[in-house]
Amino acid sequence: MIAATKRKVLDGMNRRYIYGRVPLLHTIIFLIEMAVAARLAAKFNTYYAEKPVLTTMVTNAVLGGVADTVAQLITAFRHRSQQRSLEDNDFISIEIEDLDKQRPPVVGESGYIKTAPPPFDFERLTRFMAYGFFMAPIQFQWFGFLSRAFPLTKANPTTPVFKRVAFDQFIFAPFGLACFFSYMTIAEGGGKRALAQKFRDVYLPTLKANFVLWPAVQILNFRVIPIQFQIPFVSCIGIAWTAYLSLTNSSEES
Repeated sequence: MIAATKRKVLDGMNRRYIYGRVPLLHTIIFLIEMAVAARLAAKFNTYYAEKPVLTTMVTNAVLGGVADTVAQLITAFRHRSQQRSLEDNDFISIEIEDLDKQRPPVVGESGYIKTAPPPFDFERLTRFMAYGFFMAPIQFQWFGFLSRAFPLTKANPTTPVFKRVAFDQFIFAPFGLACFFSYMTIAEGGGKRALAQKFRDVYLPTLKANFVLWPAVQILNFRVIPIQFQIPFVSCIGIAWTAYLSLTNSSEES
């Protein structure tokens, strides 16, 4: 009995080591993306002066990839924490199981089936990068429209900023979220039913979360940031937002 208990303890410790490791592939991909983003940042003005739309598209794609990688890292670490919690329960249940050999183990006790940490989802990463890439020209035209429709003046710079924010949040934000969830659902192979369910379950909560974060960000963006940096600024701030969207979309998918 003692030998069997020791084997179970060692097996549990080995599993805890395996599930406790930092997801190496996720981290490597994140570091590569950050290196590319740093390169883009260093040469952004030069690239933007030559090809503004393409530069914006590539920047959006890279930052969208960073955001989804962050989301996948969060998911991996969540899985690790849950697994470690279950392993702790296993240590408590080992002696109880030895005392009651006739009772089969149930879920949560020693011997239940462990699930492997989620592998890095390259298809999901590609979807997010493609969305950022193809959405950039629309954002480019939209920001240009706002700057022309509501030009900032030295006499009254505040009112045009609030008009830009109002137009952006009440027109473009609902449209952008609708594009995001529609694109992701279709790219994942979902049909009309899946799309309707996603809009029913997550669209309005996500739009409400948008209204909490983005008005303040856009006030700063339109008031302070030069126009060529406005989309990259939004994309940088949007890393956390896009990670939230990625987690929301993937949780709904699962």
